[in-house]
Amino acid sequence: MSPDAPDAPDACLPANRGGCGCEVKFDGASPAYRRVLLAVIAINLAGFIAILIGSLAQGSAALAANAMDFLADSATYAISLWVIGKSVQIRSGAAMFKSLSLVVMAISVMGYAIWRAVTGQPPDGSVITSLGLFGFAANLVAALLLVRYREGDANVRSVWLCTRNDLVHSLGVAGAGGLVWLTGSRWPDLLAGALLGGVFLQSAFSILQQARREMRERAA
Repeated sequence: MSPDAPDAPDACLPANRGGCGCEVKFDGASPAYRRVLLAVIAINLAGFIAILIGSLAQGSAALAANAMDFLADSATYAISLWVIGKSVQIRSGAAMFKSLSLVVMAISVMGYAIWRAVTGQPPDGSVITSLGLFGFAANLVAALLLVRYREGDANVRSVWLCTRNDLVHSLGVAGAGGLVWLTGSRWPDLLAGALLGGVFLQSAFSILQQARREMRERAA
């Protein structure tokens, strides 16, 4: 069967990318991308440990959201590394799993923010700001490593989207710490945590949409 035939089952797979005339998305199958993913996983694990300690010490909803973000990213990037080179169905399924994990994380963060609103005392704003800036620096290094791989299939794109969003998250955490320090109130911290949960939901929806689209295209 000619690779130009519309019903060729593998017409758009990387092995045939020279002859089908269709757009082929980068699926991460390169040694350089694997090395970058390993480095980014290490950065996120270090960020998770540091910010989790601060979150537990301060009882901060914003820091808790940021710590969970680092942990979730470490896990999802490890999944992305594992599925490289596997079938479109497996890669898209992994992306869907990531999107569901983001939904769970969003619900957890919002629940923690509500609990802290009822029971908590104002955390130390300077600690929140310092750890927020630390998180921003860690995510900036990860983003610089990943920026050349920002376009690709649902798996590759989910890695970039998570890292890009994390830059905004960390600045939001730092800003919330400044407002806590200025006002002496816990509400900026709680609102930041809730807003980060909303961003997780938006990212989950975006990843899920692309994964479902790729599965439909593969089936067609």
